Amino acid sequence: MTRSTYKFLCLLLSIFSGLTLTLAVARAQQAIVIEGGTLINGNGGEPVPDSVVIVEGNEISQVSEVGETRYPRDAVVIDARGKFVLPGLWDAMVSYQWFYGEIMLNYGITSTIDVGIAGEIGAAFRDGVLMGKIRAPRPFTGISRFTTRPAGGTGLETILTPGRTPASVEETRELVRAFVGGGADIIMFQDATLPLEFYEAGFDEARRLDMPVSTRAYGPIFGPLEAAAQGSNMLPHSSGIGRLVTRTPPPGDERGNEADLFADMDDAKARELIPVLVDAGVALDPTYRNSWLRMPRDWELMGEEVLEFFDTGDPAMLAYYPYARKEAALAQFRAPRPTGEVWERRMRGFRNSLRFHKMFVDAGGMLIPGSDSNPVKVPGLNLFHEMMIFDEAGVTPMQIIQGATKWSAALLDMDDELGTIEVGKIADIIIVNADPLEDVQNLRDLDAVIFDGRQIDLGYTAGYDPVFKVESELNPPVSKVLWVDAFRPVAFSGRGGRFNGRPPVGPGQPLPDPVESPQPAIETISPVQVTAGSETTTVTLTGFNFVRRSQVYFRGVPVPHEVVSGSEFRVTLDARLLREPGWHDLVVKNPEPLHPELGMEWGDGTSNAAYLIVAFAPE
Repeated sequence: MTRSTYKFLCLLLSIFSGLTLTLAVARAQQAIVIEGGTLINGNGGEPVPDSVVIVEGNEISQVSEVGETRYPRDAVVIDARGKFVLPGLWDAMVSYQWFYGEIMLNYGITSTIDVGIAGEIGAAFRDGVLMGKIRAPRPFTGISRFTTRPAGGTGLETILTPGRTPASVEETRELVRAFVGGGADIIMFQDATLPLEFYEAGFDEARRLDMPVSTRAYGPIFGPLEAAAQGSNMLPHSSGIGRLVTRTPPPGDERGNEADLFADMDDAKARELIPVLVDAGVALDPTYRNSWLRMPRDWELMGEEVLEFFDTGDPAMLAYYPYARKEAALAQFRAPRPTGEVWERRMRGFRNSLRFHKMFVDAGGMLIPGSDSNPVKVPGLNLFHEMMIFDEAGVTPMQIIQGATKWSAALLDMDDELGTIEVGKIADIIIVNADPLEDVQNLRDLDAVIFDGRQIDLGYTAGYDPVFKVESELNPPVSKVLWVDAFRPVAFSGRGGRFNGRPPVGPGQPLPDPVESPQPAIETISPVQVTAGSETTTVTLTGFNFVRRSQVYFRGVPVPHEVVSGSEFRVTLDARLLREPGWHDLVVKNPEPLHPELGMEWGDGTSNAAYLIVAFAPE
């Protein structure tokens, strides 16, 4: 999604959503006056005491000092005397999970950037948040990403299934266009071993479409220097930096251990590299909390805080927080710090990495505390742990604040819309009770959050349901494609005399009506998305082992279908079934009894699920 498109979408959603506002929402959209707080606007200048920030609609309309301006009639006045007013925080690198939303808001996080793992559902989720239908930070998404290690690889994956490996320069361009068409906010290259001309083509197409680019530039083909030359907006994990600043780079294609590389850092190489990155506007996100386990000074404190999060957390939140994710978050802190010569060398590498990034930010570089929150981290808290490590590096509180606000917005080329408190910008604002310039961890002492012009309720919702339950692993339109890929050659081998002695039928052939049913499998669904309130819609399912008495179910309800062939059904979904937004399942169920080889050995007669996105409609 281009910058101009994003602005237009926000405006359009705001207009349509406003047409049928309830009284409660109308009150929430009253003008807001934040009066008397000390303003830290994100630009890095001196704080402004006794400030006044006025929000009208979802924009900041005035920024002044007490006594300098008249307030809008019927405005809600928030008394911020003795408090501190800042832009909403960003976590600029997350593997977003459905349960993150409320937790992040309660830590003052109002924007996130995922790592290109959402797939088709990512845009529907984002649009639901922008419409005010889903309680979560403003999500920016890569939708998918370029990689030489794609998930699946069966050939059944959709073009937006993360990730994709292009086979040519032209396919690279096509994929960039497909990602943007699918709603991407940023183009992401996951590794650095594609042919160089693929990167050049991808960047060129992204520039043409006004899209920022993130690159894990570990080399050896595409490293930080190539990223800077092409105009990369960010290096996640500060990828490739260690390879360029070490005295002894690893041979050939070897990536090497980052801590080992930094242990042998050549300061002259570092001083030579830093201005290249700064001048090119390449942001660095080192993700220390994720990539440098057990090395930070405050590691034990972090573990105590993770334990406290679960021991004292709100019961409503703990009720929906997945237990397996909780256990994974705690497990990271159970192992003691290692000892020995290798560990000491790598600790030297860690300290050199901290020193490099301090040099970088002091030279004017954009240092981002994106935490790489993933299924084994506590969302929200993980960002503050990353800030702890920045503090250990000597990064100032103001630099950390800018990294989590202005510079995070800038890496998406969104700093004209978000990231600072200035007239005309979207009103994502936090109010904290203690001075974050004294201790950046005071950002946790949250008093209020203004999100998209509305003051939101802090706390947690029993049964929190974000409608589109985004997972970081994969969100494919058709589930279990690896199983389908494994089953297909067996199904088409012709085994099983009681199944008419032949493989699944193709186009133009009549459906079999066996006594013993084979296990059905779905391979594709089209379309993958409709809008809530759509008229009666036809959805096409393709697959195999469909039989005459197969029944299609949508959300557990049997629905009519037209037989095109033994491998294709056209399913009719009545408009009444399409009123509720969500990610709704369709399955094909074959009648019992099941065939002993082609049925019972492979399932229970119900196919893998295909999913139809029913997106929110502007009201």
